[in-house]
Amino acid sequence: MPFLRQHQSELDSNVTPDFGSDRRANLVGSLWMVAAMAAFAVEDAFIKAASVTLPIGQVLVVFGTGGAIVFFLLAQLNGDTLYNSDVVSRPMRIRALFEITGRLFYGLAIALTPLSAATVILQAAPLVVVAGAALIFREKVGWRRWAAIFIGLAGVIVIIKPGTDSFSALSILALIGMIGFAGRDLASRAAPVSISTNILGIYGFLSVIVAGVVFALWDGAAFRWPSWHVSVFLLGAILAGVVAYTSLMKAMRTGEVSAVTPFRYTRLVFGIALGIVVFGEQLSLSMIVGSGLIVLSGLFILWRGKKTDQVL
Repeated sequence: MPFLRQHQSELDSNVTPDFGSDRRANLVGSLWMVAAMAAFAVEDAFIKAASVTLPIGQVLVVFGTGGAIVFFLLAQLNGDTLYNSDVVSRPMRIRALFEITGRLFYGLAIALTPLSAATVILQAAPLVVVAGAALIFREKVGWRRWAAIFIGLAGVIVIIKPGTDSFSALSILALIGMIGFAGRDLASRAAPVSISTNILGIYGFLSVIVAGVVFALWDGAAFRWPSWHVSVFLLGAILAGVVAYTSLMKAMRTGEVSAVTPFRYTRLVFGIALGIVVFGEQLSLSMIVGSGLIVLSGLFILWRGKKTDQVL
């Protein structure tokens, strides 16, 4: 995508500017990714806490509405155009579909399963994104990185443990959510550069509202008025979500996808820490082994990508 990288700073003042060097752009994109993962882990913790007393459909609707309002205000302050023909372009339509899928199923996963388990499964997303970057964006991914991708996906199988007595069908929720988020990230890469981060945020959070409404209609649970402490949880999720979303969009639109996305594994550290400290969760041996395979695969992909860049 050299054309997009060349003109990105001219077309969108909200996106990280061109640093004149792929190496520097990859570094900046990686830092944005770490910040995004920390904020997403905080967001997950708040959503899980709120879903204890509120239906998950309501939580998603309130969360999506709050985030859309914040990004709308930011877009107004920045003078962004709220709508143009690029908003309904094919990449944006695909992005919205994956966003709805990811938000709905991962929201259900963190509400119904341990936060640490859902977070670990989600860490396979970078592997799927790197594979997608090779197939869709034609980024160079050699056989060694392909092998690492399959090893990382094997780590997901170790965690889910299909065919065993300890297998839980609820773990499939996190798996589907992971695929949805990976597709969203790839579509974000292909999104027209004329669409600013704030506008992407608006439509991204509108997709969350759609996901919440869809599940609320299916679930049939009546909405409830939140208590003051649950309202604090929802507000915290909204603020953390805005920070996370902004950082993620900057990360995915800076540098190469194969260099930036491996840093998503840091969400595992943040998510597990919150799961243990806040929710009193415990790690099983399969989770430790599986997460190890996923993280090591991601680190190898990062290292191999840098080595390939040096050779080229």
